[in-house]
Amino acid sequence: MSSSRIPRWAACAAMCAAVAGTALAAPVQAEPLWPGGPDIPGVPAIVPAPEPEPVVAPCSEKARACLQLSTNNAWLMDNGKVTYGPTPMSHGRPGYETPPGTFKVAFKKPFHWSTLHNAPMEYAIFFNGDIAYHIGPTEEQSHGCIRLTPDGAKAHYEWLEPGDIVEVVP
Repeated sequence: MSSSRIPRWAACAAMCAAVAGTALAAPVQAEPLWPGGPDIPGVPAIVPAPEPEPVVAPCSEKARACLQLSTNNAWLMDNGKVTYGPTPMSHGRPGYETPPGTFKVAFKKPFHWSTLHNAPMEYAIFFNGDIAYHIGPTEEQSHGCIRLTPDGAKAHYEWLEPGDIVEVVP
């Protein structure tokens, strides 16, 4: 064995140290596996996307609309299945509470003027005497009515008809 030759074990140790140092300095990035897979036409997903969880509302199968006072959410329903929502809403302030219960839509008007409160009520749907759904600020409580965003009020107006069941749950 000549003294000018590096022992084999030393060469292997040096090479391993160099490779380890390179791996620590610049790790190799692999393509991640994600739901939906690569965004390449004609290439199937690597990992199939999970089925979305169904949206569930706290009302019965009879309800065409469901309002939950404790969460300030509203849903539209068809035979117990949610078709729209949840959408934000607000309801009556202390002294003007929106009562829970099961009600029927009495009538609706695309634009109603409240003579009681001297205020506009767009997409008004009356379901409990003078209590109605309509567009209004969802961050403020009302005098008993259900206030919805413009999109939410329009969706409810288009979905509900006189005689439909509206359930208001605590």
